[in-house]
Amino acid sequence: MAVSSPLPRWAPTPSPSRPLWRWGGGTPDAQTGSGGGSAGWSLGRIFPWASAWQRRAPAGVDGRGPAGFDGVEAAPSTRAAVAPAPARWAGTDEDPGVFLTWEDVCVTVAGGTYGAQPVSILSGITGHAGPGEVLAIMGPSGCGKTTLLDTLAGRLGPGITETGSILINGRREKLAFGTSAYVTQDNVLMSTMSVREAIYYSAQLQLPGSMSAEEKRAHADAVIREMGLGDAMDTRIGGRMTKGISGGQRKRVTICVEMLTRPRLLFLDEPTSGLDSAASYHVMSHIARVAAREGMTVVAAVHQPCGDVFDLFHRLCLLAYGRTVFFGPASDATQFFTESGFPCPHLRNPSDHFLRTINKDFDEEIVESSKARRKPAAEAIEILTDAYQSPAYSEKTMDRIAEMKGIGGAPFRKREQASFSTKLFVLTRRSFVNMHRDIGYYWMRLGVYLGIGICLGTIFYQVGHSYSSIQSRCEVIMYTTALITFMAIGGFPSFVEDVKVFRRERLSGHYGVAEFVISNTLSATPYLAVIAVIPGAMLYYLTGLMKDFLMGIIVGAGVQGVMMLNGGFFRLPNELPKPVWKYPCYYISFHKYAVQGFYKNEFIGQTFPSDQLVEKNVTISGLWVLQEKLQVEMGYSKWVNIAILCGMMVVYRVLFFAIVKIAEEVRPKLRGMRCKLCK
Repeated sequence: MAVSSPLPRWAPTPSPSRPLWRWGGGTPDAQTGSGGGSAGWSLGRIFPWASAWQRRAPAGVDGRGPAGFDGVEAAPSTRAAVAPAPARWAGTDEDPGVFLTWEDVCVTVAGGTYGAQPVSILSGITGHAGPGEVLAIMGPSGCGKTTLLDTLAGRLGPGITETGSILINGRREKLAFGTSAYVTQDNVLMSTMSVREAIYYSAQLQLPGSMSAEEKRAHADAVIREMGLGDAMDTRIGGRMTKGISGGQRKRVTICVEMLTRPRLLFLDEPTSGLDSAASYHVMSHIARVAAREGMTVVAAVHQPCGDVFDLFHRLCLLAYGRTVFFGPASDATQFFTESGFPCPHLRNPSDHFLRTINKDFDEEIVESSKARRKPAAEAIEILTDAYQSPAYSEKTMDRIAEMKGIGGAPFRKREQASFSTKLFVLTRRSFVNMHRDIGYYWMRLGVYLGIGICLGTIFYQVGHSYSSIQSRCEVIMYTTALITFMAIGGFPSFVEDVKVFRRERLSGHYGVAEFVISNTLSATPYLAVIAVIPGAMLYYLTGLMKDFLMGIIVGAGVQGVMMLNGGFFRLPNELPKPVWKYPCYYISFHKYAVQGFYKNEFIGQTFPSDQLVEKNVTISGLWVLQEKLQVEMGYSKWVNIAILCGMMVVYRVLFFAIVKIAEEVRPKLRGMRCKLCK
């Protein structure tokens, strides 16, 4: 008669010659050594830093093991043949494991109207997570899962205030690059890249310069295959304009990017959203294996996992509308609900039962239904919250936190990254490829410019040198300048997507603001030159304007519609109201220098017949037109206009850099000030 295995159905079949390895226990030959030797498995061999830590860490409250690991067995899939961590990523005194604790965390957001009371999102949340563990944060929609994750990761946005104590290895510490990673709920990726390219570029940015290009590619390929993306390597990610990989595959690509450096602390926001049950289990089981193998601390906000995925979690933090319903070993949650009067029905997924019990969005339907036999969720939440506050649960959590605080360890040091020049080269190359493939960035504008250039060139075909041609030339010049300025907004949607990718990668510490601004400028310059020179050359040929277009159309960043009104065309400079419109708007207007540069290029050296109604058989010079009719400043040449325009471009880029940099510096300070005021 076959004996049923205590392991779930997805666990590897035990070998008759080598039993499965178990957390803290090991195989028989791991305890005694194969053949009497000492080559067996041990916690110290898996985590080099763990041996010293085990010697000084107190035993768990329940006496089953040291604090942090506290005797909770690894998930079934992580118990099987866990290999020693590679030396590159092994935890040491220089790269310690992360013991994360948080006590009485409260988060509020400012009211929607002036004078309104702040709205509470989280209230008195306490918990912990240690190396080798996967902590799941669960609860109904709107319960505060993502907010708690953002709070622990230090990513709360403006207008949100937090209080409480969040410690890493017993002290307040800002995690350095490579120590932590955050997988966001939104899959923010460059849609024009293939899966292989997205991971390769990210590997070149994140991995240290001491690794060769071949090593980085090999490491990236391994991470891609670990996430089951081998068949989609050369498929583009896709987005708003092109079809690409599925939503679930995008999620896995996002996880791949953050797993490249094997961080000590990994935050996951809805890692299983968009994945089917098989893919969800594959992804989470891989993360659990890596966590157990390399001493990684994993904190994941999960909406509603399937049963197999739920069994992978070591600990569970169950929230209900900002309050803690349960915190502890995931295997104890079912017993906790049973003891509180809410037993899980036979064969029902425990996570489904938990969420159904505490979701009060449908309490009215439950009350109105005559067949309903269960208590309303609002009542269940009160019962479960009170039950969790009993010493059997809440005090155990506090004792474990106290133990983790005493572990200490060396401060985290920033891991080695690629050099500034390498990052700049990689970002410039990636941005250049992205601009080339995204037709909305520049190619669509080029098509519009060519089309309008043909229309404008044929309408003003060969304007000649009559007196009326003076006005025609001015109209063509002003229209062209205005068109290119306004059409600059055409690439704004694509630029916004780039900024989203930058924000995600910047928050993860992949590179800085300077690298992004410089690389974006370098990659955009050739495309700006193409869309300015080609339509400009065609337009000048058709209309018969002067073809010295090297001074051309150099547009600044942004649309300055108001400045166009006081650029010297619609109202002559001397006719502008002096307050505001002439001083300072006229002198800081982009169009002033662009239009006057065009005028100088067009009229200097030309002659025209005078107005025959005023004076016959008299010619006027282009210089007279510039000085008297157009009121152009002639104290400097058109090349000075070019220099001023180039200077404006530099100033706009510097302003963009300064705004992003200042926002990064000011936002945390403002949040800190709000926290002090709340205290």
